[in-house]
Amino acid sequence: MIKKAHKSAAQAQKKAYAPYSQFKVGAAITSGAALFTGCNVENASYGGTVCAERVAIWTAVAAGTKSFDNVVVVTDSEVPAPPCGFCLQVMAEFCKPATRVWLANPKEILKVYELRELLPKPFGPDFLDD
Repeated sequence: MIKKAHKSAAQAQKKAYAPYSQFKVGAAITSGAALFTGCNVENASYGGTVCAERVAIWTAVAAGTKSFDNVVVVTDSEVPAPPCGFCLQVMAEFCKPATRVWLANPKEILKVYELRELLPKPFGPDFLDD
């Protein structure tokens, strides 16, 4: 499943809209046999930009899936690029601490982490009063 997710994330990266940063990202997330993809979409206001990881998660949530096993992130960066803090926080909403985050370029997977390694102390529902 990871090979398929990696290939799908690399295909999604090709669709990225990154005219300002030129930093194209593709992402794929898995939930059992289900696979969802996303690419980053930039905006001239910068604040309207959305990362590939969040696009993939929101696509999955819109389809009714709210729990994920793996996240694959593809960039052209020489050093494997982890998700930004905003994306990690969104991942913490829908992923377990042991969810694997695979960092890759279009050709190969370079590194794998558990979400808890990338975001050891997420803000979550336990902090909100009922």
